[in-house]
Amino acid sequence: MGLRVANAIGEMLPCTAMVIIEAVTIFLTIMASTTMSKFGMSSFIFVVYTNALSFILLIPYSIFFHRRDKTEEPLFTFPLLLRVFFLGLVGVTIAQNLAFAGLSYSSPIVACGAANMIPAFSFILSIILRKIRIDWKSQGSQTRVVGTLISIVGILSMTFYKGPLVNKYSPSFLQLARPQLLVFTSTHENWVLGCFLFAAASFALTIWNTIQAGSSKKHPHVMKITCLYTLFGTIQSAVFALLMEKDLSAWRLKLNFELLVIVLTAIFGSLIRSSIQMWCMRLKGPSYALFFKPVGVPVASTCGCVLFAATFHYGMLSACICGFGYYTTLWGQLKKDETKKDIKGNVSTSDKKVPLLREQEEEEEDSQV
Repeated sequence: MGLRVANAIGEMLPCTAMVIIEAVTIFLTIMASTTMSKFGMSSFIFVVYTNALSFILLIPYSIFFHRRDKTEEPLFTFPLLLRVFFLGLVGVTIAQNLAFAGLSYSSPIVACGAANMIPAFSFILSIILRKIRIDWKSQGSQTRVVGTLISIVGILSMTFYKGPLVNKYSPSFLQLARPQLLVFTSTHENWVLGCFLFAAASFALTIWNTIQAGSSKKHPHVMKITCLYTLFGTIQSAVFALLMEKDLSAWRLKLNFELLVIVLTAIFGSLIRSSIQMWCMRLKGPSYALFFKPVGVPVASTCGCVLFAATFHYGMLSACICGFGYYTTLWGQLKKDETKKDIKGNVSTSDKKVPLLREQEEEEEDSQV
């Protein structure tokens, strides 16, 4: 009995941890939206400060994380540093600045919907680069095509159709749930531009994932690579922010809500989220964390309907279509990977059997002679 309870807890803990991680991500996104809409903080400066603090935190953490790992691969080589430079450029300077600029024009629900476009963008990018061919007879390829189309329909419907406000048709208890401190939808809203920026950020992250995969093969110390590209991204983002924000007073920080959001975002993004994801992947496999990305959609939708009914539109629920497209595309990819493993397994098995058959045939021929 005790063993069953322990096994059940062992199964539930990673799942619960990943759900909490996605929920906290949404809450921090709402807080970031508030700093830009209500307190007027620049999204470009926000990216610089959060990544600068993340780098400071990652220095001791990366050393502690890899204290027992031994590798002879040098970290400071030109090819690796060039990869790290582009990781910082694409993953921080481009992707994060696009994402937070998109947040300043829209809302966290768009962030959730656009993030679910990454598998579809990855599939499209692989076709463009001719890394894969669409096999129309393969169930995996068919599913990925369908999932990509669903994701595209979801992001387009969320961009061009907002629908009526939830507040107009909501019950009375939703009318009372109106937090005064937090802001869900931007007060200087430009919905189409915000959706476009978020979609561009997701496409940049798709390219970043490709570079990151190659960098992990070059050097196994993942957290040290993360620390380095965060430094590069911080420097690049600082130069970009100085070009975009001419008023130096905008860089001044005070002990207020803005500083709190910066600190929480840096700690959570650099230390907590990555540590829990790697822990879950070690327990459940490398694909485990991918299944929880769309969890942010129902969390953000619930927050929008219950707490921000006055600014939440029914059309924002189109993010659920993006989530469905995400799972469909991901399932197609996993199906294709399983097919490849089966084919490789059959090939290797046949390679082992052929010599045995030949030996048996030669023995039979010798006996006949």
